[in-house]
Parts: sequence; C-alpha cells; structure tokens
Amino acid sequence: MSRNNRFLIFGFALAVLFVSCDKKRIFDEYMEIDGSWHKKQKVTFAFEQKDTVQEYNMFVNIRNNDEYPYNNLFLIVSMLQPDGVTKVDTLEYQMANPDGSLMGEGFSDVKESKLWYKENAKFPKAGKYVVTVQQAVRETGKVPGVEQLQGVSEVGFRIEKTN
Repeated sequence: MSRNNRFLIFGFALAVLFVSCDKKRIFDEYMEIDGSWHKKQKVTFAFEQKDTVQEYNMFVNIRNNDEYPYNNLFLIVSMLQPDGVTKVDTLEYQMANPDGSLMGEGFSDVKESKLWYKENAKFPKAGKYVVTVQQAVRETGKVPGVEQLQGVSEVGFRIEKTN
C-alpha cells in the first residue's frame, strides 16, 4: 500500500471517529464573518424540526481572535417558529478573563466559545425554524452600538439532544 493511500485511510478513519463521537448533535452550522461584524448584519440559520417531545440544548458558537477588543459580547437572537411566532432574546456573554486573555477553546489566537442559548428546550411545533443572530455590543457609557465589531471570524448555531 502506498504512503498516499495509508494517509487517506488514516484521515478517513479519523473523520469517522470525530463524527461518531458527536452523537448528541442535531444541527451544527457556521457562517463566516469577514473580520468585522457590522451591527446591522444578521447571521441566519434555518433548519427543519420534527420532534416536539425531546428536550434540546441550543448554543451560539463564536470564533474570535486576539483582535476582539471587549470583555463581553451582547447578542440579539431571534427564533422564528413555523406558526409565525418570533421569540427574541438579548443575551450577554463573558468573552475574556480578568487578565484580558480570551476565554474559549483553542491553542492558537483563535478561540471558540460555545455559548448557551436555550437549555432543556422543546420545539413547540414541527416545521421550519429560522434563527438569526446579531451583535449588539455597546461601549461603556455610550448609547449607539459598536458599528463594526472586530475580531469575530465565524458565528455558529448548534442544537444537541439533552441525553
């Protein structure tokens, strides 16, 4: 067996291992932000949900780097349900430690933060759901929001089974 074939087989086996270890995942998608997240830019995720009995945990995932200038992050998250009802939440997350170092997972200057959105939640109706995420960061003492939020490279949305 050639070296290239062994490498391909190893890579495939590794990919299968990672996918099979994530049995709780129902939905997991990311959208790229072009280095600066404008306050009017909404990141949108759409998914079909059939199960109205099982409880789920939902997360907003943020990938950011050392250019992220704040200790916290404010988000407006909206969920449009199949019956036309929209639920809106304004959420705050801690993004940096007291010493200023970024929180989150990762070995490089890019950190990934898995931020709680809903815990043990049930979907009230079967059908298509649309989730939008918008940054709402404000500087201390200022009313207008930060026009361009630096340091965010990707925004994701994840749904997991609770058991």
